[in-house]
This record gives sequence, C-alpha cells and structure tokens, in this order.
Amino acid sequence: MHMLTCRVTACLQLGAVYTEGGMVEGKNHRLGLLSSMDVFKGIPFAAPPGRFEKPKPHPGWEGVLKATKYRERCLQVTLMQTSTHGSEDCLYLNIWVPQGRTVSTSLPVMIYFFGGAFLLGVSNDVSFMGNSLYDGEEVASRGNVIVVTINYRVGTLGFLSTGDARGPGNYGLWDQHAAIAWVHRNIQAFGGDSENITIFGQSAGSASVSFQMLSPYNKGLFRRAISQCGVALSPWALQKNPLALAQRIAHQVGCPTDEKLMDCLKITDPVALTVAGKLALGEIGNGPVVDLLELSPVVDGDLIPEHPSKLFHNAADIDYIAGTNSMDGHLFAGMDVPSINQKYKPTYPEDIKRLLAGLTRDKGELGVNHSFSTYTQNWVPDPDQETIKQTVVDIETDYLFLVPTQTALYLHASNAKSAKTYSYIFNMPTRIPGFPSWMGADHAEDVQYVFGKPFSTPLIYLPRHRDVSGFMIAYWTNFARTGDPNKGESKVPATWPPFTSSGRHYLEIDNKINRDSIKHDLRVRYVHYWTTTYASLPSLATSPTN
Repeated sequence: MHMLTCRVTACLQLGAVYTEGGMVEGKNHRLGLLSSMDVFKGIPFAAPPGRFEKPKPHPGWEGVLKATKYRERCLQVTLMQTSTHGSEDCLYLNIWVPQGRTVSTSLPVMIYFFGGAFLLGVSNDVSFMGNSLYDGEEVASRGNVIVVTINYRVGTLGFLSTGDARGPGNYGLWDQHAAIAWVHRNIQAFGGDSENITIFGQSAGSASVSFQMLSPYNKGLFRRAISQCGVALSPWALQKNPLALAQRIAHQVGCPTDEKLMDCLKITDPVALTVAGKLALGEIGNGPVVDLLELSPVVDGDLIPEHPSKLFHNAADIDYIAGTNSMDGHLFAGMDVPSINQKYKPTYPEDIKRLLAGLTRDKGELGVNHSFSTYTQNWVPDPDQETIKQTVVDIETDYLFLVPTQTALYLHASNAKSAKTYSYIFNMPTRIPGFPSWMGADHAEDVQYVFGKPFSTPLIYLPRHRDVSGFMIAYWTNFARTGDPNKGESKVPATWPPFTSSGRHYLEIDNKINRDSIKHDLRVRYVHYWTTTYASLPSLATSPTN
C-alpha cells in the first residue's frame, strides 16, 4: 500500500513549470497520505529594477531555474534602524500550490502584500521557530487555493517622489502591479485560475491592496480584494508634501535640492539613500508618531490618477472585504502617550488634548475641542484610568484605521456594480505579554491567524487560537473562491451578510463566532464625527507642512 501511495503522490507534483521567463522547478513535500504541496521560492517577476524607475520585464533565463530558496528582501533599514539589509535586486515572488489525488487545475489564487509602513518588510518574513510569518502553506492546504507572496521596493527607493515627472514616485506600487500582472499571465501553468485572483494584505500592504483596486492599470487583472487594517484613505497612506521630503533626503546625502536633485540621487549610494529615509525616532514626543510615517504613495496622475476617494468607480466589479483590529491604534498610542501601558502611571485628560492637537493640527483649537468633547461625552464625572487610557486607544484606532476603512467600505458599496462588500472587526484579545488587561487586538495581531500559525507552531498557541485561525482561513479562502465568504469548500460558523449603505452589517471575528457576531453600524457615531462634523470644520489657512 505504502509503495502505491508513494508512486501515486510522486507523480502528483508539478516538476518543472514553463513560465514566460523560462522553466522553473520548486520543491514538493508530502502533507498527508494523498496530499502534497509544491513550493516555488524566488521566481523573478521583473528585471532587477533601475533606481527610481518602473519595473521592466525580466529578460528570462536558460535552462531550469531552481526556485527553492527565498531571495533577498528589497533594500531597507533594519527594525531598529541602526543599519540596512537587503538588495536592489529583489523583485521575486513565492508560490504554494496544494496537490491532492489529481494535479490541481483552476485553483483560486491569493496574492499577499506584506505590511511595514512602506519602510520595511519582506515576503518571507522570518518569525518565531524558523517558520516564515507569511508561509503560505496553511492557507493553501486548508483552503485549497494557490498562495503567492511578493516583494516590492520600500523606503526611499520605493516611495521617494518629487511630486512631478522628474521623480513621480510609487515605485513600490508599480512593483506590486507588475507582480499581479505576472501572476495573471503565468499562474495557469501552476494550476491556478488566472480569472480568479484575490489580492490581500495587512497595514501598508492593506493600503496597497486598496491603491491597486483603485488604479485603472489593474482592470481585469484580479477579481477580489481583502484589506486588513489600512486603506488608501488612511492618513498615513498618502504623502502630503513629497517634494519637501525629497529635498530633505537629498540634503542628507549631499545632493542639490534644485532641478539636479533626481540626477544626483540616481547615482548616490543606495544604502545612504535608504538610511536617509528612516523614521526620525528622535522626534517621538514632538507630535503624533503617524507624522513620522512620510514615505508613502502619492497621487502621481498615472498609476493613481487622482485622490483615491475619487477612484472607487474603478473597483465597481471587485469583491471587497475590509476591516480593522479592535485596538489597531494601540501600537501608535503607546508611543504617543506611553502612560497608557504603565499600570501605576496615570493618563490625564490633558494627554488626550495634547494628542488631539497633533492629529487635528489643520483645524486648530476648534478641532481639538470638538474631538475631545465627542470622545468624552460618555465619561462619568470622575472617569477611572481604564476609561481614559482606552479613550486614547480609541482615538488613534478610529483616526488611523477604522474610520478610513469604513469610509472605503461606503464608497465601495455605493459604487459597486456586480461586486459585493463585506466589513469586519477582528477582536481577539492580545497575546502580547505585559499589555493592559483591557487590551483587544493590537495592530498586526490578525496576521498570525490568517496565515495559520496556531496550526503550524501549535506549542505556543491554545485551542481557541486554532479556532479563530480556522474561521479566518475558511472565510478568506471561500471569498477567494466564490466572492462570498460563506460559500466555498470550507464550513463557516455564521453567515456573514454583505455591507450595504443601508444595512451596514459587519462580522466581529474572535474564537466564538456565532449568530450574535453579526452586528451593524460599527462605531457609527465616530465615523460620522470624523467624516462629516470634523471634516466640515474650517481648516487653518496656513497649516504647517511636515
């Protein structure tokens, strides 16, 4: 019997696959008696990119490319920003193809964009226990889909812009577009359905998903999209004053700041350029951390023809899931108001006013007062510390993530033709030790569950973590297959209704999903406040640019 299954599974692998650049060969490993996984690592989807240029097609290769090792990340600062790592030659992708009793054909395809504030990140981020955080195997095998993870340029080399034709910017977004187009042209040879591609991502990768949906360049290249904690409308997702930032970086590397700026940057040491684009962490405390996230996409009149809010007609036929984590803003709040994480250190109403003064700078005192009274109107006369600290987190969560995401959902639903829209909030209590007992889900805590870490590294998780991970993989892969998270090959614990401008339903995701997890009007008062009341306050004529 054993011999037979070996023989059966031995032939159920792709072997060398023919792509537009040449033949590629990955590795196949056994999962169960009748299932295995083909894994391809490090397939180039474009040529090594020119500095501050759009990606170009790869010239191809002779013979068979051994696609068995992850390639280097795009040149970027390290997490502590003390040095750099990676390479300018970094436009590669990785593919997971599940195989069963017969060789897979016409499988749904899911392309993942990593997060990292547009400053760092890599498609094969190594996390705990030697297992890459973005390893596609659990999603591919549990959902019977092909998973693709891609690299794109980040930091200075990915997003520096002069705001005009000399340095239009968005190089990292062009890389993503090139990867989507490559997958669309080649994935059939791997057993994928080129007409059923879903893009998904988290944080900066989630905002990237949103930009790609809105760009006219992707017409017909993918059918569905999932944004986890970030959209093109997020305040950190668009550069406000690209030229000033480009001049500051030029000045730091000794380049002129006049019309010769780009010519000089193109021949400057790439490591120096990358270091010049790092976050000014010394500035923390002088204003909200979000102000330091400056290198991001721009409205370039090309890939992003105008302000994202005006581009939702381009996504009228793209099915969309978008949501945020219940305490997405905590990561930022903890840097802006450190006392919220210190048990014995009080947080004062003045701290909230100071935070709001930074976030609402262009509306002046009026913005601070309106916002403060909106967020404190339910307080009792002498609020306890938990109330005050949670309010800080709520403000940053709403402002940076939740309200922009809800706005994008409204715009998507009201422009939709054939497309469906789904809204969620991820509310699994934090696993990060030492955080306050009232903590919900912090920024990026959803990723481990979507990628099935509780299954692949079971020792550091509990059964409830496997429950929520199984639920998310089921909803996500059903959606990739059919455009409806409830329909597909996986059972789900509750029927998740679409989000409509009138119904405004959403799903609260945790380990106990049931009928009561379907709710509506998510934080609608605060969504209304930021999008209507606050937006209509007069702006200060001379709002300082960062």
